[in-house]
Amino acid sequence: MSTMSYALRDSTTMVRRRIKHMRRYPSLTIQLVGLPVVFLLLFVYVFGGTLGDGLGAGSGGRSEYVAYVTPGIILMAVAMVAMGTAVSVAMDMMEGVVARFKTMAIARVSVLTGHVVAAMLQTFFAVAVVLAVAFAIGFRSDANVVEWFAAAGVLAMLAFALTWLTVAMGLVAKTIDSASNMPQPLVFLPLLGSGFVPTDSMPAGLRWFADYQPFTPVIETLRGLLLGTGIGANGFGAVAWSAGIALVGYLWARKLYNRQD
Repeated sequence: MSTMSYALRDSTTMVRRRIKHMRRYPSLTIQLVGLPVVFLLLFVYVFGGTLGDGLGAGSGGRSEYVAYVTPGIILMAVAMVAMGTAVSVAMDMMEGVVARFKTMAIARVSVLTGHVVAAMLQTFFAVAVVLAVAFAIGFRSDANVVEWFAAAGVLAMLAFALTWLTVAMGLVAKTIDSASNMPQPLVFLPLLGSGFVPTDSMPAGLRWFADYQPFTPVIETLRGLLLGTGIGANGFGAVAWSAGIALVGYLWARKLYNRQD
């Protein structure tokens, strides 16, 4: 069997291990999925009437706002799962599981790959739940099949990037609490971008940050694909930010993992 085959076999085993953990301890998954759903319901039913009227397009109100806010909530769900990955990696480190794996005859890459692939699967489950709730409360999409696949590709890129970044955070964390706290700013970046309100309604300094932070081009790309409003240059920005974050996260995680020897 080739080295690649061994790595693939061991990585598959590690993915199954993480999935079993998710099934045996569903409370973390429920928490990661539940918070974005709570935010969706809160903003649509408590603030949606006013915020929807302020969008200045269409019929206004909640029906307008649920379409606007759903892409931002989806990104919040992606970031929540990534935060959970940091906690899972830190738990393995604190409990000595990673050290044990390093003494076994398994592919070194499989340990972190198992976390990443399992997190990707968990991410798409979380996104599916958010979309189901969004459709139930009035979200509608004009996207065709190609645009839905493109939107899934954009989400996969960002999820892959954030997962590697939070894997590194889990490796560098000294405690479970710090592993949980470090990625939290990622969860709230959609609030400081175009996820909940248009950036042109913000003060100048905050608007500059909102326009140029990583999540805004991803949100606008998703919004354009799902609602048919066009994506402009946001698609390039989404790809560039995802690639950059993925590269930094992977190199950081690999350095930390190898340093544990």
